[in-house]
Amino acid sequence: MNSREPSGAHRRSRPAAVLRAAGAGAVAGLAGGAVMSVGEKLEQAVTHRRDSHVPARALLALLGRDPGDAATPVVWNHVMHYGTAATLGALRGVWAATGIRGAHANAWHTVVRLGFDQTVENATGVGAPPSTWPAAELAVDVLHKTVFSVATGVVADRLLPPVLQSRRGRRSH
Repeated sequence: MNSREPSGAHRRSRPAAVLRAAGAGAVAGLAGGAVMSVGEKLEQAVTHRRDSHVPARALLALLGRDPGDAATPVVWNHVMHYGTAATLGALRGVWAATGIRGAHANAWHTVVRLGFDQTVENATGVGAPPSTWPAAELAVDVLHKTVFSVATGVVADRLLPPVLQSRRGRRSH
């Protein structure tokens, strides 16, 4: 066996470690979602921006329902907000355990969060592409998603040492 190849025991335990990292990451994502919510409420107190119910409408559309543009389903908004936070937190947890950590990981995670939200909202037809938004709305969305990703990353990086970091594949070929 090549010394760079994982042992049989390591190969069997790695999937379990990835699942544990995803679970811890989901917790980190829930914490990040809570921090993002507090930040949104503070921002709304200053800007007087109303709550967005697009996330709830997107979730309802995914479930085969058509809530309409005027619907304000608060509970579904929380389900989508924290469900997305936990799901994408799980990803960030796996990243932390595999050595994808710190500021670079937080920046990439922000892009993933923005991309995930826009994919769901636009695929369901309840959201508009960000390029059509007023600049101030886009800036606020990017700010809040950045807060989410940084908070999630800080928690994930603290909870999860990079025990699954590999030294293999450091070159493209």
